[in-house]
Amino acid sequence: MSIDSARRPTLEGGYQYHVRVKPGDLPEIVLMPGDPERVDKIVSKLENAVILTRHRGLVAAKGTYKGIDVGAICSGIGSPSTAIVVEELARVGVRTFIRVGSTGALQPGIRVGDLIIATGAVRLEGTSKQYVMPEYPAVADHEVTRALVKSAGDLGLRYHVGIVASTDSFYTGQGRPGFKDYRQSSTDKVVPDLQAAGVLSFEMESSLLFVLSGLYGLRSGSVLAVFASRVTDEFAVKGEDDAISVALEAARELTTQS
Repeated sequence: MSIDSARRPTLEGGYQYHVRVKPGDLPEIVLMPGDPERVDKIVSKLENAVILTRHRGLVAAKGTYKGIDVGAICSGIGSPSTAIVVEELARVGVRTFIRVGSTGALQPGIRVGDLIIATGAVRLEGTSKQYVMPEYPAVADHEVTRALVKSAGDLGLRYHVGIVASTDSFYTGQGRPGFKDYRQSSTDKVVPDLQAAGVLSFEMESSLLFVLSGLYGLRSGSVLAVFASRVTDEFAVKGEDDAISVALEAARELTTQS
């Protein structure tokens, strides 16, 4: 396939360079996990599901859920990859993004396996600063957030609502030691500082998603399964299916409201 230009790298037929989908391939509402294997788990809950592409680790799919059209695509790890996916999906007509991710709790009372619905995010990643000044807020769309909260409540799940922190580093940026116990003074300060500020958890993509959605007039929200607690020092892969169910029910809520 030839590419139109270096400045606007779109392939023949409108296919996007990284995600390899074209206008019309995906519905207007898309679930966006970081993990490609989570796309397969979303697909397992859809009817008439089809995998559209698997390219450079990015898996895109679509299907129907309780009569509504919904897409799914992985963002990869971190904000740089997420920015590429959001940019290219916006170009093919996606207008609502629901992040379905994992997170590490910072506050007591949040258990491993609970869900966190992010209302906003501390911008500790660098990608969003390539788009706009750091004072610009990373805020979730209120309609998407309301749908996520309603869905979690209707499903009878334990959930928490509030601000998360998005980082570029899974290790030192989240207060973990690096290789050979490498650390800076900021490594030891980041957890207690965010705890004092009432931030609920660490993750790596929501702030970028919220910022781009605000800049581009898109809608986005984020539901996160708590895999770790920095309070109790527990780590377990729990709550993933619950997060997917909440996101799908929220997609249905948003579609039937439209």
